[in-house]
Amino acid sequence: MGDAGSVVPAGWQHARRIARVAAIGTGATVAATVATGGVLLGQARQARRTIPMAEAPPPRCDGVYGAKFPGPPLTMVILGDSSAAGYGVHRRRETPGALLATGLSRRLHRPVRLHRFAVVGSLSAGLKPQVESALESEPDIAVILIGGNDVTNRTPPALAVRYLVDAVRTLQAAGCEVVVGTCPDLGAIRPIQPPLRWLARRWSRQLAAAQTVAVVEAGGWTVSLGDMLGPRFAAEPARMFAWDRFHPSAEGYAVAAAALLPTLLSALGAGPDRRVTAARGEGVRSLPEAAHEAARHAGTEVSGTQVRGRDRGPGGRWAQLRRRAFFGVGAVPQPGTAADSPTLEELA
Repeated sequence: MGDAGSVVPAGWQHARRIARVAAIGTGATVAATVATGGVLLGQARQARRTIPMAEAPPPRCDGVYGAKFPGPPLTMVILGDSSAAGYGVHRRRETPGALLATGLSRRLHRPVRLHRFAVVGSLSAGLKPQVESALESEPDIAVILIGGNDVTNRTPPALAVRYLVDAVRTLQAAGCEVVVGTCPDLGAIRPIQPPLRWLARRWSRQLAAAQTVAVVEAGGWTVSLGDMLGPRFAAEPARMFAWDRFHPSAEGYAVAAAALLPTLLSALGAGPDRRVTAARGEGVRSLPEAAHEAARHAGTEVSGTQVRGRDRGPGGRWAQLRRRAFFGVGAVPQPGTAADSPTLEELA
């Protein structure tokens, strides 16, 4: 993978032409654009015919979850694009916001008030108005899922990350903890064939790594979404993906929520003891190393940490990696993953 702050490849104008063909739908998991080549342009057109356009909006999920629990509600906001909004499902309880709010209320034994400000089709540049609206709710924690549309529109990574960091810092200044689900691996979309898929993967991972570095430097938490749905989509496409074959299904969103929930709990100070012995693949890295590793391994949490009382070492900011297991119906924990992720049944 290239440097997290790498420049946009040559052929910008041609990339924009192909973006109009390959930017299928409006969600975070859409086909990537390409810079050159008639073969790639033809692949993008074929993908455009294969994957349908977005239709009905996702269900609203705003409201109080766990109202039976005592005490004042915790306020959570969810920002970003269609993956945050829950495009592809038809029931409120199946949206990522509802799944996370339900999981938080059950783990914390208190009500959770959820406000969704995510907009289908949003780029990172669209986070500012979402944040402004969210601040009116005086949130305790914010979840941001963004990046796929920046890839398809060929937004320069540095620019996309700048908008994201502005959002993180504004929320934190208001006393809100922030967890970011980084850019998904668009190369996992099976209707997209190589070499278009290879470019999609490279650009997605570059942006995800850049997001991780910037968000953790700003004091937030990240969870890599990567290609977590890719292998299961290949084996069980009817279960893991929605009717359009690239937005997650209800079960797909539940897998993503199961990966995000432990990090939300940790950000709120209610997670597992972070001093316990790390599982295989976990531990402390320099932040750039942690970001690139997380981009390659879906479900990896990255947060800032200290070594011998210092925030920084020879390689820059110190970062802590934690791996999350993806539990599903009939699934078993994978070796080397943390065992504190909730099951889909716990989230449902």
